[in-house]
Amino acid sequence: MSSGWSDLGLANPVLAAPMAGGPSTPAYVAAAARAGSLGFLAAGYKTPQLLAEQIRAVRDSTRAFGVNLFVPNRIPVDPEAFRRYAAAVQPTAARYGIDLSRMTPVEDDDYWAEKLDLLLSDPVPVVSFTFGIPRPATVSALRAAGSVTIQTVTSAEEAAAAAAAGVDALAVQSSAAGGHSATLTPQRPPGAVSLPALVASIQDGSKLPVIAAGGLSTPAEVAAAMHAGADAVMVGTVLLRSDQSGASAVHKAALADPTRGDPVVTRAFTGRPARGLPNTFIANYEAQAPLGYPAVHHLTSGLRRAAAAAGDPELVNLWAGTGYRNATAEPIEVILERLTQVI
Repeated sequence: MSSGWSDLGLANPVLAAPMAGGPSTPAYVAAAARAGSLGFLAAGYKTPQLLAEQIRAVRDSTRAFGVNLFVPNRIPVDPEAFRRYAAAVQPTAARYGIDLSRMTPVEDDDYWAEKLDLLLSDPVPVVSFTFGIPRPATVSALRAAGSVTIQTVTSAEEAAAAAAAGVDALAVQSSAAGGHSATLTPQRPPGAVSLPALVASIQDGSKLPVIAAGGLSTPAEVAAAMHAGADAVMVGTVLLRSDQSGASAVHKAALADPTRGDPVVTRAFTGRPARGLPNTFIANYEAQAPLGYPAVHHLTSGLRRAAAAAGDPELVNLWAGTGYRNATAEPIEVILERLTQVI
């Protein structure tokens, strides 16, 4: 049986969030551990083999870490809407020699069963879940293997469902978060509720420990979340420019660009609501983008990789929370320590 959240013994309550697609490297996780905190590897979009390699790399430097899994919660795309969107994006994709005309919807589950098998056969200290809630038997098996389990939620209703599944703690994400919303119902994205208010509303009906997340980028914001009752907080965007972040060069440069506007919520890149910096791709395609995850993600992924390699920020998903202007290019340990200054 898992010993539970309270036994992790963290000296720094500001945790380093999992960010799929590259930012959460083994070096990122190790740096968080050196700060007395907890960092997460993002299993999303990785093969089980790569995830296993990264877990081994983290274990070489620390015992304190977590792994975040995308729980299958598909939004099947309408085939005709998918074809129309592929045709609309094709002129842009053609700039990089990419042909979308023969692509068909890919509705995969991100190697869910294989990643679970890995974490059950080679347990890690903490496992967190995003996009869906695992079956109670899955949560129980991970806890029995010795892992603390954390469910990401965006509402009191989701928190109640997570508690019923038997998780140890809740990561409570507000709508100010960068990247994908963790909502269980992407067709109905959560409204704009402040993080302290969201934490308070969830704690009204739950006894589980709460990790507050979403838009936190200053010591005052961290303190407000903790004073609202959170047991810890989790930050992501504010670490994207850090020395140990694996974010692409084009992403880091965009975060430092003073001419970028406020982040917007878009489904243009992945078919699921996510917050990122405005750019030409969002401006041109948001109105045409269908709901459909992961099919739309797979449709645009090749174009995004090519644009990032070419240093073109206008065609890349520049995920960012509302506090992105506070992201700095310095060691993670320095950033995490600064964020605790007024707790």
